Amino acid sequence: MMLKLQHHLLKQIHAQFLRTHLSHPTTFTFNTIIKKQAQSNSPTIAILCYNAMLHGGFAPNKYTFPPLINACSHHLSPLDLGRQAHAHVIANGFGSFDGFIQSALIQMYALGLDMGSAGKLFDATLERERDVVVWTAMVDGYTRGGDVEWALRVFDEMPQRNVVSWSAIIAGCVRSSMFKEALELFQDMQVTRMIPNESIMVSVLTACGHLGALSQGLWIHAYIKKSNLPLNVILGTALVSMYTKCGCIDQALNIFRKIDNKDVKCWNSMISGLATNGDAHGSVNLFYEMRKEINIKPNEITFVAVLTACTHAGLVKEGYGLFDLMANSYKIEPKLEHYACMVDLLGRAGRLDEALSLVESMPMKGDINIWGALLGACRLQGNVDVADRVGNFLIESGSTHCGSYVLLSNIYNGAGRHEDARRVRTLIVERGLSKTPGCSSIEVDGNVEEFLAGGFSHPKGREIFNTLASVTRVLQMEGGYVPQRSQLQMDGLDQEDMALES
Repeated sequence: MMLKLQHHLLKQIHAQFLRTHLSHPTTFTFNTIIKKQAQSNSPTIAILCYNAMLHGGFAPNKYTFPPLINACSHHLSPLDLGRQAHAHVIANGFGSFDGFIQSALIQMYALGLDMGSAGKLFDATLERERDVVVWTAMVDGYTRGGDVEWALRVFDEMPQRNVVSWSAIIAGCVRSSMFKEALELFQDMQVTRMIPNESIMVSVLTACGHLGALSQGLWIHAYIKKSNLPLNVILGTALVSMYTKCGCIDQALNIFRKIDNKDVKCWNSMISGLATNGDAHGSVNLFYEMRKEINIKPNEITFVAVLTACTHAGLVKEGYGLFDLMANSYKIEPKLEHYACMVDLLGRAGRLDEALSLVESMPMKGDINIWGALLGACRLQGNVDVADRVGNFLIESGSTHCGSYVLLSNIYNGAGRHEDARRVRTLIVERGLSKTPGCSSIEVDGNVEEFLAGGFSHPKGREIFNTLASVTRVLQMEGGYVPQRSQLQMDGLDQEDMALES
């Protein structure tokens, strides 16, 4: 039984491989070549060598399978070939007692995100074969599969950890938007005096940016300088992103200018950072600077970033020009994200008819971002007629996006159409819709404090709300401040609705 490989040139490659490498083969020869090819960028050659070994009547031994399984793990069809290799392991009697083979199989299944098979093998493996590599493979597999809870359980049980283990769990938390947990893990790692690698620093910088944890971001930057680490494009882009998300646009630009060989992701990060920090013209100008770079071409994300900049500054003419440039000069077909930016741009500029015409001309159906942008513009412009059309679409399509219904209800309330607002609220209840409350965070004395909209989950929530109420009263008495209440909900639903809308 051979390992099946689907490729129209395999027979030719196979014949050439035999002529080149195996004039007088032995089992040791095959094992050596399989191991060498498995460690290279040619996993297919390793698998072909194994097939040639079987074809020549040579029996594999326990040294054959670990590199073979590793080669399967890095093939385009890892699980398909890996399961075949596992069957060969069992057929040759190595299924239950060789720790190196078990370790390779666990890593293969974890890499292929078949955590059920990986878990069964892990549980069946003797505890003394469970080295740090196997434990780390389990942690990484669970995190990449989105099951961070299980990854944390496995990580907590690890008898020993290395820098790769810490990198896997911290990166997994960041991928799952568990940014606070990622920083807490990083702090735990510091206690062990483990020296972080570049991957960990990138993950932690990402978490700092999302949480606005500037102090910890500054610490990482200082560590990079102290360690004389080169400011490569990966680390540099992470620093740029962290500083822009924390509102430190000058520091971000300073780092951006120092990065050599910038890639498109680096340019996108700076263009987007300028846009979100209110420097729309700087963002657009940087885009045109990017266009002058010979080896860099803007991609879909670039145009989302620069169109967002136009939206913030009301640059309608520039927005139209960029939208056309994307399709005509770079042959990038506009996606829903780009249409949503244009709809938002036109809506904020009070050009709702143009926005609606653009939506109707789209080659695809609108999504919640499109209709949300239209509703946002309707609310801003007080246009109830267009809101009616969007609302009818939402209701008839059976949309389950709670925030859009809340926004529609608010528009009706603002227009004095309270019965229509109640009808929409009834739909929310009938359809069992709910929206996760908005969450914001702030760093105080090195600690990240999180707040949920409309709630009192923070230990000092009541005290904070009372302070805000006092500030509002002072503003009303001394500054003539009048709170905007036209969008508050009716029927005693104000606290719940403010939480829903945020």
